[in-house]
Amino acid sequence: MCLVSWLGAGASACPRASCLSPGRLPGYAEEASGFFLECDSSVLGALQKHLALYKIRRKVTMEPRPELRVWAVLPNSPQADQTAPLQERAEATAILTRDPRTACMGWRLLTQEEGPALLPRAQLGDLQDYHTHRYQQGIPEGVRDLPPGVALPLESNLAFMNGVSFTKGCYIGQELTTRTHHMGVIRKRLLPVRLTGLLPAGGVGPGTAVLTASGQAAGKFRAGQGNVGLALLRLETIKGPLHIRISESDQVAVTASVPGWWPVATK
Repeated sequence: MCLVSWLGAGASACPRASCLSPGRLPGYAEEASGFFLECDSSVLGALQKHLALYKIRRKVTMEPRPELRVWAVLPNSPQADQTAPLQERAEATAILTRDPRTACMGWRLLTQEEGPALLPRAQLGDLQDYHTHRYQQGIPEGVRDLPPGVALPLESNLAFMNGVSFTKGCYIGQELTTRTHHMGVIRKRLLPVRLTGLLPAGGVGPGTAVLTASGQAAGKFRAGQGNVGLALLRLETIKGPLHIRISESDQVAVTASVPGWWPVATK
């Protein structure tokens, strides 16, 4: 059994699919070839403008596809086998593929139809289910979790999620990213955290300091939902008690964890 959530308009990580460049999707005719890029809808215009800078004189068309819906197909429980009941497919009306980031994020369904109608054994969820699941798994998504100019690829664990290529030719930031990956030490990483205590009515704000028991800076809270979220933390501090000060006299305990899907060498 799977849980399906439509990532619809207005969400902080609301994707829209855009045909960006020549290529071929599995099962599609050559004349209809292209790539679909899922992105945060709040930056769709900015992304199109940015990619247009690199089109130069190529015959490439980029256009939004608002008629397409993107659904997340998630396991009902972390222990459920999310791969056995489904098979990848590309048809005239739908594309079903494994989420390229990590297996614990299940599948992505791109279609103009209603998602549950295509997966009759699925239960309809909502965006809160989806975001809670990915925060628990430590998966950042969209500009809220990965603010442009602030989030670094390696600290955000994008190399673990097929988000960084170390074999592709030059791209902006490629030299520094590759050198750090092969020779450097990554001292801070974006980690899933759980908050324990009385939270402010509006939640914990982005950039709020996370402190050690002695009051030393351990990192910063990035984003979250309810009592789960993501924080950029110094790895040397995560085994000790951490907290966020809510007021002069109140604080919220912060418990960080290392996701099970991370490569073993980094745990």
